[in-house]
Amino acid sequence: MEDCLTPLPSVTDIKEVAGGEVAKWPERLNSVPPRISSGSLTGITAEIFRENTELWKKRVEYYKTFDNQLAERERYRNLLDMNAYLGGFAAALIRDPVWVMNVVPVEAETNTLGVIYERGLIGTYQNWCEAMSTYPRTYDFIHADSVFSLSKGRCEMENILLEMDRILRPQGSVILRDDVDIIVKVRGMIDAMQYTTRIIDHEDGPLERVKILLAVKQYWTAPGLDSKNKASETESTS
Repeated sequence: MEDCLTPLPSVTDIKEVAGGEVAKWPERLNSVPPRISSGSLTGITAEIFRENTELWKKRVEYYKTFDNQLAERERYRNLLDMNAYLGGFAAALIRDPVWVMNVVPVEAETNTLGVIYERGLIGTYQNWCEAMSTYPRTYDFIHADSVFSLSKGRCEMENILLEMDRILRPQGSVILRDDVDIIVKVRGMIDAMQYTTRIIDHEDGPLERVKILLAVKQYWTAPGLDSKNKASETESTS
């Protein structure tokens, strides 16, 4: 198990906090986490963190303009962010009565799970080419930013979509952000899964290659044997 544990940095004084001291809640949510301010994460600076926080505030407000269920207070409870990065999506929803599971994909270039915890949020690792350890219909809403681009060449898109469908409740919704070519392919597959879908332009306008797919899971069941037999009888008599 030692290989799975990340040790805290050593300290030289009893009053020193290993890993860096975090701010009290709720200030810690938007304060620069110690892992970033100390330079522990390559390529992520305090300025990048602040910009990312503001960016997701803007994006979540935009999401609420076309996903009425996300905008409706108390409509959703359990949310899943499949590629959370710094936890900006969850932080932008802090005033909503929701619980967000932030996932750092194992394929991610930088391991940012520690940042998510230092912000006072909850999270986990996940390989989206495999099943998630959770019950069916756990989540009311799933957010997937560049998940299919990240998993490209590792597994089939259908495998990821089937797992998303398993853990999403009926009438729950999905927001996918990705390159337009991927979005078009995914839409064709998810339409076949009896979802209602709509492609929306990027928040910065239609010239951006990244598009947004809103998909809502419907209540439906496959027709029973009696229905099929009756349909066959009707066809034969006609």
